[in-house]
Amino acid sequence: MPRRLTCDPILFVVILLLCVTGLVMVYSASAVIGAERYGSPYHFLVRQGVALIVGLGVMFLMMRANYRAFGRAPVVYTLFGLTTLLLIGALISPAINGTHRWLKLGPLSLQPSEFAKLVLILFLAWRLQRDPGETNNLQKTLVPCLVLSGFFIFLVVLQPDLGTAISLCLFAAAMLATAGVKWRYLGAMAGVGLLLLLIIVPMRGYQMRRLTAFMNPDEDPLGAGYQVRQSVIAIGAGGDTGLGLDSGRQKLFFLPYPYTDFIYSVIGEELGLAGTASVAAAYLIVLWRGLRVAARAPDLFGSYLAAGITFFLVAQAMINMSVAMGMLPAKGLPLPFISYGGSSLVVGLMASGVLLSISQRTA
Repeated sequence: MPRRLTCDPILFVVILLLCVTGLVMVYSASAVIGAERYGSPYHFLVRQGVALIVGLGVMFLMMRANYRAFGRAPVVYTLFGLTTLLLIGALISPAINGTHRWLKLGPLSLQPSEFAKLVLILFLAWRLQRDPGETNNLQKTLVPCLVLSGFFIFLVVLQPDLGTAISLCLFAAAMLATAGVKWRYLGAMAGVGLLLLLIIVPMRGYQMRRLTAFMNPDEDPLGAGYQVRQSVIAIGAGGDTGLGLDSGRQKLFFLPYPYTDFIYSVIGEELGLAGTASVAAAYLIVLWRGLRVAARAPDLFGSYLAAGITFFLVAQAMINMSVAMGMLPAKGLPLPFISYGGSSLVVGLMASGVLLSISQRTA
């Protein structure tokens, strides 16, 4: 009699708890802004709730599917091609807030770069497992991986969205390291990436101002350094236990976008160190259980895919939290499962569904 498939219960529960936390904090962080700008304190909550329902539906579908179905060449190339079309569609769409990151499809607004994260992980997992003994072969493995990864990253840089481009680089490098790529190759890639970063950042004034503000936050406290400065003030004001849920003050038009990029700051102000530490601990549990799934996966494709998804979720969370605490320059990356944003939430839950699917088949 075949064994009954069961997913990792700890990972499943932690992801659901993060989603519930996100729903509560999105409402707390956006109610006043929603009432002021859209006439309803529930404006952002309703949209996030709809995205959560869709995302959970997709997650359960992914859990029931056999992850090996995504490791076939036609599936991989089809998803890569569709994502490329979405990224190009966003580039030729009208700018929103001076960038081309969103694609309007009727009443829906998609951010293709969020889907690009998962598709790139899928592609790398498929490509790296094809020739397991040729991981360090430039012609067979490294060049195809770098060329197609670089193509996605290039399209994201054009939007421009440097934060997401950097995160794509980090996910790809982590997966290559997991597959056993030699450090000299990884070092060369890091050197090329740093060189390109030094070329791109000065070309875009606002990114250079963000970097300068990070190096010297008091130089422009009301300009480039304003966001991070207000974020640190919010976290500091929370102390150990916080001011109480919905009692934060920085979200009242002081902290820009408190329900998206800086929602961790609102958690710090309202729930204090206890809240921020609990959220950070939840992501560490995701890291632990995700890497455990990767280590116990029945094949290389599942192992690389699980590792890539885990790096994607946890690294993005760590970057977001570090920015909120003033430890990194402002990047504009959402906090997975918690920040407001339909594309981010749906993709995060979709990736989690694949990870949970692999966990059902671990040794």
